[in-house]
Amino acid sequence: MRQFTEAELAVDPVAAAHLLLGAVLESDRPDGTVRVRLTEVEAYRGGDDPASHCYRGKTPRNEVMFGPAGHLYVYFVYGMHHCANVVTLTDGVPGAVLLRAGQVVDGEALARTRRPAARGTTDLARGPAKLTGVLGLDRADNGLDLTDPASPVRLLVGDPVATEDIRSGPRVGVAAAVDVPWRFWIAGDKSVSAYRLGGRRRKQVRTDPFPT
Repeated sequence: MRQFTEAELAVDPVAAAHLLLGAVLESDRPDGTVRVRLTEVEAYRGGDDPASHCYRGKTPRNEVMFGPAGHLYVYFVYGMHHCANVVTLTDGVPGAVLLRAGQVVDGEALARTRRPAARGTTDLARGPAKLTGVLGLDRADNGLDLTDPASPVRLLVGDPVATEDIRSGPRVGVAAAVDVPWRFWIAGDKSVSAYRLGGRRRKQVRTDPFPT
């Protein structure tokens, strides 16, 4: 499997979200390697997207989102969880894709030690905090270049997902632009978060809205 290039990811977040479905995020840590195939993602833009961390401009927390493309943006939320994003668009123009869920395809034994409460294989990375947990990602990884072969975290091109197998819906946990259908997932995949598998939209509000 080859790595994505910066040029491939320097596109609108919605286009990048489609590219990332089926892609594989590989994380090398001292205790081993885990690979996760991405099955659910969310797109976020900048000043024209009220749900984005960059809507109010650049801060020390969100500056990675302003490029260059292909870098990892990791933030801490709810005082307990880390969420990982792939930066998109061109240098100076903010945009990113939140990695919401995936399927562990390599390193399952190690992933289970990191997520002992998982109810099964499909639950290991079923949600943004679970995904970062099995990959061992935290704020120390913020800014890593996922397109660099020497990076401990790399983004690999997977088998493309057919357009007819991609579903979309509102993003989760946002207080603004709640009806924008920029969450995308692979239809029928059991690792996709339960939020949309039932076919109903629940009202959720982000308690960590924007950095200041």
